Amino acid sequence: MADVGFLGLGIMGAPMAAHLVAAGHNVTVWSHNLEKAARFAREHGCTLAQTPAEVARRSHTSFLCVGDTAMSREVILGEQGLIHGAARGSLIADCSTISPLASKEIGAQLAAKGIRFLDAPCTGSKPGAEAGTLSFMIGGDRAAFDETRPLFETMGKALYYCGEQGMGLHAKVTQNLVLGNILQAFNEGLVLSTKGGVDPRVMIEILNNTGARSGYVASKADSVLKGDFSTTFSVRWMEKDLGLAVEVASELGVPLFTTSASQQQLRTAIAMGFGEDDISGSIRVLEDIASCQVRSTQDTTPV
Repeated sequence: MADVGFLGLGIMGAPMAAHLVAAGHNVTVWSHNLEKAARFAREHGCTLAQTPAEVARRSHTSFLCVGDTAMSREVILGEQGLIHGAARGSLIADCSTISPLASKEIGAQLAAKGIRFLDAPCTGSKPGAEAGTLSFMIGGDRAAFDETRPLFETMGKALYYCGEQGMGLHAKVTQNLVLGNILQAFNEGLVLSTKGGVDPRVMIEILNNTGARSGYVASKADSVLKGDFSTTFSVRWMEKDLGLAVEVASELGVPLFTTSASQQQLRTAIAMGFGEDDISGSIRVLEDIASCQVRSTQDTTPV
């Protein structure tokens, strides 16, 4: 049984923290929304902290999962941040998807105080968080990773040690880059074929049985056909993540022609009011422009 902190109880963080509690660990939680954190603590029988620093004082290992680089920096380094409560030798694992460069800077400030740090972004969205089947991409000291492996395994099914500080985030940025571009290719293809007269369920059956098959099509197509855009990973956060990819590419001198266009399409979706929808809802940008909805109730059987 370990003394564990968890900060950020959103769509991903809440089920991740719940798995740590269910595994029998002494868990202390905090959220920007203290009412939400208090409710979580009551429902799961864990400890509520008033500040990130208090979480760190109560925990040997602290996990956080927040929305962006600014939030992560504030939770870790802010006036009441983890850095002000963490003991020498304790460990902070940031599961947020943030700038790799910023993560390295955060890690350097923590290291100066003897606090260990891992960047540990995860993928799997809400269903993976709830099922405890997330995939983690981890950067930082290998010994620190090995020490925390049992805690990560409580929340995920696949752990990838990617190398030194920031490498986990480089891997996550790449994963989201590929996903974001597949998303836009799917949107364009389905609107095009539907407007051309092909039933979209037939088109999806074709995609799922050819070289165009992808995890995105397999997991999201049915929801698109039903017009169900209930959020597991929002348009707003995908746009942010593609922005990180463009930022990293600029730092490394790598052109991202397709990704830049995909980010602009997501910005358009946000401007049209779809920012809080699931990423699959971004298809409505093209549906509106083309005056064509991708919907179907038809069953398909290969002939």
